[in-house]
This record gives sequence, structure tokens and C-alpha cells, in this order.
Amino acid sequence: MNENYILALDPSLTAFGWVVMCQQDIIASGVIKTSPSSKKQNIRKGDDRCRRITEINNVLLDLIDRYNIKFIVSEQPHGSQSAVSAVMIGIVLGIVQTISDVKQIPLEWYLERECKQNLLGKASATKEEVIQAIKRLFRYRLTGFKYVDEAVCDALAVYYYAMSYSSILKMLRHQ
Repeated sequence: MNENYILALDPSLTAFGWVVMCQQDIIASGVIKTSPSSKKQNIRKGDDRCRRITEINNVLLDLIDRYNIKFIVSEQPHGSQSAVSAVMIGIVLGIVQTISDVKQIPLEWYLERECKQNLLGKASATKEEVIQAIKRLFRYRLTGFKYVDEAVCDALAVYYYAMSYSSILKMLRHQ
């Protein structure tokens, strides 16, 4: 594969959106869905989080190897309503940054509000507005699963922003 494949991400511990792009073409997309183990299993929270991290890592590493990913763009999770949310944000930031560092793939982070502003001209766009804009721009076909469409479209919004503002992505597109 001589193409410059780009991995666009919408990180989350429960529904981690990803898209493999080549220029304007969606090569592959999906969501890594992880759920906490049942309380009946009596598993420690830390052990359960590690299991979920491994599930996410395995999918991302497989995508990187399968498509020979050259560059990663990702939404940077921010803010939290609770201590649990803060832990989850830290986990997904660590996953993406560590994979980038270990695999030596350049990574750029973007804020959700920047992506929405770029896509729709307003930072307060709804999930549905993002989905409709992405459907038009990339001819994305809805899956019928709300969590999948939201996560994939958010990852595509990151890619769309990077197309305009990333000097690395511009360089890769002209190779």
C-alpha cells in the first residue's frame, strides 16, 4: 500500500470513533464499543478499565498495521462533570498519545469547538447538525446506530478541520 492513510479519531472509553481516510475517501470506519463488566462479576474497577484499554488498543494497533497509517488526527477530549469522567478522559488521551509515540506516527489534537466552528460556522452545533454536514461532505452513509454515526461523524469533523489547518496533512496529500 503506497497510499497515505490517515486515522481520524473521536476518543471515548465507551464508544471510540475512528475513520481511515485517504484524501476525501472513507476507506474504513467504525466504533470501538467497550462496556464495564457486570458488578456481579466482582471485578475491581481498575482491572476492568485495563481490560477496556486493551480492547481499544488492539483495534487501533490493528488499524495502524493494516492500513500503514502515516498520520493521526484526533479530537482532544476536555472538561468533565465528575471524577469518573475525568479518569475516562485521561485514559483515552493516554491511549492515543502513547500509540502515537510508540508507533512513531505524528499526531495532531483538535478541539471539538474548533471542528464544529469550521464545519458549520458555530461552535455550539448539535450532533445531528454535524451528522448532516458530514453526510453531505463525505457522502457518509448512516449506519442506523446513533452512537456509531455520532462517533464516526465527529471523527470525520476532525479530519475535515485538519484538511484545512494541518501542514502535515497538506504535505501528505501532495505526495
